[in-house]
Order: sequence, then structure tokens, then C-alpha cells
Amino acid sequence: MHTPDAVTAATATHCPYCALQCGMNLRPEPGAVGGVAVEERADFPVNRGALCGKGRTAPAVLSSRVRLTEPLVRTHAGRLEPATWEEALDAVAEGLARTRRSYGADAVGVFGGGGLTNEKAYALGKFARVALGTSQIDYNGRFCMSSAAAAHQRAFGLDRGLPFPLEDVPRTGCVILVGSNPADTMPPALRFFRELRENGGTLIVVDPRRTRTAEQADLHLAPRPGTDLALALGLLHLVVAGGHTDEEFIAERTTGWEEARAGAMAHWPEQVERITGVPVPKLREAVALFCAPESAMVLTARGPEQQSKGVDTVGAWINLCLATGRAGRPLSGYGCLTGQGNGQGGREHGQKADQLPGYRKLTDPAARAHVAGVWGIDPDSLPGPGRSAYELLDALGSDVKALLLMGSNPVVSAPRAGHIEDRIRSLDFLAVADVVLSETAALADVVLPVTQWAEETGTTTNLEGRVLLRRRALTPPPGVRSDLEVLHGLATRLGMPKAFPTDAEEVFEELRRASAGGPADYSGITYARIEAEQGVFWPCPSPARPGEAGSAEAPPAEAGPAGEQHPGTPRLFLDRFATEDGRARFVPVIHREAAEVPDAEYPILLTTGRVVAQYQSGAQTRRVDELNEAAPGPFVELHPRLAARIGAVDGAPLAVTSRRGRAVAPARITDAIRADTVFMPFHWPGEGRANTLTNPALDPVSRMPEFKVCAVRVEPA
Repeated sequence: MHTPDAVTAATATHCPYCALQCGMNLRPEPGAVGGVAVEERADFPVNRGALCGKGRTAPAVLSSRVRLTEPLVRTHAGRLEPATWEEALDAVAEGLARTRRSYGADAVGVFGGGGLTNEKAYALGKFARVALGTSQIDYNGRFCMSSAAAAHQRAFGLDRGLPFPLEDVPRTGCVILVGSNPADTMPPALRFFRELRENGGTLIVVDPRRTRTAEQADLHLAPRPGTDLALALGLLHLVVAGGHTDEEFIAERTTGWEEARAGAMAHWPEQVERITGVPVPKLREAVALFCAPESAMVLTARGPEQQSKGVDTVGAWINLCLATGRAGRPLSGYGCLTGQGNGQGGREHGQKADQLPGYRKLTDPAARAHVAGVWGIDPDSLPGPGRSAYELLDALGSDVKALLLMGSNPVVSAPRAGHIEDRIRSLDFLAVADVVLSETAALADVVLPVTQWAEETGTTTNLEGRVLLRRRALTPPPGVRSDLEVLHGLATRLGMPKAFPTDAEEVFEELRRASAGGPADYSGITYARIEAEQGVFWPCPSPARPGEAGSAEAPPAEAGPAGEQHPGTPRLFLDRFATEDGRARFVPVIHREAAEVPDAEYPILLTTGRVVAQYQSGAQTRRVDELNEAAPGPFVELHPRLAARIGAVDGAPLAVTSRRGRAVAPARITDAIRADTVFMPFHWPGEGRANTLTNPALDPVSRMPEFKVCAVRVEPA
């Protein structure tokens, strides 16, 4: 078994999992699993040394016992067998080139991941559009934050998950936390909400389940899944009726209020109670708590966002903030708690179907010209926008014949997963780069073993918009290469070796130039600054040089006098919003039902989510013994009344069936969930795969699938 060699005695780095990107130190320890021990890093402000179980055990996946350490190529007999890197890269390059020759460039697809570093995401987007010439690229972050991102853009003109640092949360007066359970999804963040209450602030949690987070709230609202939009509109109605609007803020810093107000006033409290199941007295209590202090925040996560109306739902919560003057002011605002480790940076630099580096729009001629200039190509050669993530996966085997996939496991994570697995199996050619043999990698024609977080250098951007640096702490095992080396090797075989460097800092320097002047401007950020400043918040433009004009694309975070270093932007929108006129936009919305509602055949609602000991599709965490002991497998959470009605027994197998398939997992009976709803975590493949059931109905703006609500039938198996 290979034990990695340490590069230095101890290395300051960051956890590979969620968007907190908690700081940690890695110290060589030959007897430890993975060859290193994790130490607290109390100086990093996001987690102040605290780590969850996933972070503490992250080195376990570095062990050659659980990871890939040599390329695999599928033989004529149908088995994946070890191969040399030259053989594997030749096979991938030929598979992609053959498809392009036979069917055209758009028959080749590329699918990325929200866990890839900024450098990898940037290089992957460039590789798709320059080396392959395909428009068909998207990534699994489309399943994470895309609805909040679109709502951010509509209202504020700029999308950054949190427009303020997490350290502001304990200092505000009230937080409404919508569809988020940080006690399980990002435990070190829970201290900010505890400190909020210790400081005299209040916490309101909106969730159909009484989660560990909800148990700590001053007020818990438990709406029927799929009705968050009606809930937000009902609260805004009560704000208006109670005279709690901030008319001066609305007049001076917003547009569109009258239309948004009319939409809210059409949702009176008793109607909202009928839709959501939340009693009117609780609605009134929530408004009183939110409007009493001088400052307040609304934070959303996947609950309201992973819906076929997720953009409008987030927009309704933003309208609540704007109407009460709780945006663009200190200690106030709307924010989104990003899920994946680089969910923020992953969508800023080009692996999303409609974007170029710097969060530029692929349809903007000026953006195309700028990025093409950095890449040394004709702007007209850049493909246009491609399919969104689910639409790309759904097209596999028909319009898209070959796929290069990095850092994702859609066989487990995609909605209507059984169908997506069939589409993946129907491909002419599939190449997967991953650290483990995931359920998707097991279907590939070629599997490329790549380096992990502790074995490579690169940047990520956490949920605050803070750009961070992970330093290489270990030498990877023989037979493993970085994703940048993979793309370089493939580009070399496709005739453009110089365009794809393998050194992460060199790639980042190019990313800085490509992002310069864009909404997500990284041009003033360097590796040295990140290390010296515990991360740098974007936008951070380069200092203006004498005689150099600013860019019209840049958000309102201007560089200082010539030669002066821009400090970065921890807090957005305090002076103006990133729209043309500097005003935030109210967007009028009205409630509409989920794409699928209960009926006689499928009378129960299913919602999905995470548990504390597993992460995303579980491809890595399911290989860690300690985490598996804590969360060994899937389950179906249901209320005692529903259990009694269908004859379910705690711990006995329960079948959950939707219009897309059937899943079976042990029953977990609890009064912490609504009686009309069941919950399943989505980390496992096989019989208990929750995403076999989920509905791929898409939001018309963000193209986010409706993971959070579908109609099911539940019965003992």
C-alpha cells in the first residue's frame, strides 16, 4: 500500500468537502490512514479550528486501499483492466476525436463538477470550447445553486452566494434560514447561528422537518414541500399590511415595487395557511421577529432553490428583504448557502453552459472578444451556449455520443437517475477522471485516476466569495496525475499542447487575465495575497495603470489610484447594486404549484437531502469506515400517523414509488416530519437510491431540476 510522502512538515490547507472550505493543517504521520493527520487551524475565520467528521476523516480517501491508482481501459471482453497512461490518454483522445469527425463537435459533451478547483474549472471550460470546439458543457453545480444565482442576477445584477462574510451573521438582529440544515450539511457554521442568539438576535428556520438546526430556532415554520414561494409572499403581505415597509429605501434604491407589492397582496394570510400548512399566528410572529430589529438577513439553501419555480421562490425572499430595507446595508441582506466545495468558483470561470471566465455571458460580444483575446483565438470560433446539466445528460446516446466527465457521479446524483444511468450506458464513448471508482466511473470506457485536494495546489472560492488557496501537502502515489495534466495530455494529442499548462499557478495567472473586468474579477488576486490575507474576496480588480480605462462590465468595486492594491470586496452593494442604474430590482412573482402534486395514486410528498456523516453522492465518504458506521445506508423518514396508516414498522423495509421508479430502504419513524411528507437522503446507489424517484422538471430560468418535491406512494416492501 502506498503511503504518501510529505512535502513539508505541516501544511495549511482547506477541507475538500463543503463550501465552508474549513481551514486545517495537515501534518505527516506515517502510521495514520492516508499518511497524514488533520490538525485544527484556529486562525482561519470561517471555522476557527472546528471541523466536522467528514473533515477530520478526509485523509482516509488518500489511502490506496480505497482510491484509484492506475488508469483503467475497457477491454473487448467488457472488463476494465489496468493500462498505461499513454494507452489511456490515446484511447480518450481517439474516442473524442472519432466522435467529432463522425457527428460534429457538439456530439462530444463535457460534464464537470462543483468540487473542481478554479484552475480546473477554467481549464475544463477552455478545453471544451477551444480544444473540442463543443458547446455541450455543463456541470453538477447546476443542481446546487443555479436558482439562487439567477435570482441574484435578476435582483442585484451580480451573483455571489453571500454578499457579506459569515462573521456578520451573529451581529445581525434576525435571520430567516430557509430550507437549510447546517447542523448536518456544514456543522462548523452552526456556531454563527448560536452566537446570533447569544447576542440577543433571533433565528427563524423554515423546513418541513424539525431538523437539528430547527430545534435551535426561536421559531420553526414547517411548510408543505413546494410551497416556500407562497410562504414568502404571505410574509410580504403581512409586512405591507403592518406598515413595516421601508419607503425611503424602496424609493431611493429599488425599482419595480408596485408590481411586486400587488403580487404579494394577492396572497392573504389565510390563503397562505391553506397552501403551506403554516398557521397564520406563526406567520405574524415571523414578521414581528424579522421586522423588530434594525438589521436582518434571509439565507436560503437547496430547499426553496431545487424546485421548478426556484428562481421565483428565491426572488420572493429577496423581495421581502428589499421591501423592509434589509439589503445593501450593513449586517443585512439576502444570501445563499452554497453547497459544494467550489460551488461558487466552479460556476464563475467557464464550465457552465452559458458562461465564460469572470462570470461573463457567453452571448455578450464584448465578453467573447475579451476571453478570445486571452486565449489567442478568433471570437467567432467560440461556440454558443449549450445544454444545461440535466438536458445534457438526457441527450447522451442520442445527440451527444461521447462524454468526458470530471468530478461528478450523476448515476447517483442526477434526478430520474435510472433514466440517466440508461443514457450514460448508451454512449458510444465515456471517459471519467476521478479519485475513486464511482458508480459512474464503473460504466466508463476509460477511467483516469487523478490527484486529490492534499496532493495538488489550487484555489477554491467559498460560500462567502472568499478565494482560498489549497497548498499541496503530499506527493501523490505513482500512477496518479492531476486533472490539469490530463487536459494537457489530451490537448497535446488534439494538437494544442501550449494552450493547457499543467502548473496550477500558471493557470491561475491566465484566469486572472481572462476574468479582468468581468463581474467576478479575480485580476487583483494572487497566490501570495491569498496566503497573506486568509483569502481575498472578489471582485478584486487589478490596480488601474496610468491611462488605462475601466471596464463597463465591472461591478461597483473600483480599483483605487494607479498602483494601489485593491483590498477585495467582503461586503457587496453597500453603496449601489451591480445593475446599470445601481438600483435593486423587485421582481413580481405569484405562487404556483410544484410540477407534480399528490393524487390518489401517489398521495405523499417526497423531499430529499443530506445527513451529517455523508456528502453528495457519497462516492468518497462511503469509503470511510468511521462515516459509514455513523450513516451506514439510506432510510425513509416518515411521521407516526402515516406509518400507522400504511402499516410501516420502524427499521423494516419500506418501498417508495414515484412515476419514475421505486426505491426501498428501512423506515425511520419520527414526529420531526410532516405527516404528508417522507424524507430520503440521496447519498447511496442501488435499491435505496433516492434520485431514482426525483422529478427532473426544470425551472424555466435556471434549468434547476425539482429535487425537493415529487409525488410518491409509500408502502411496506
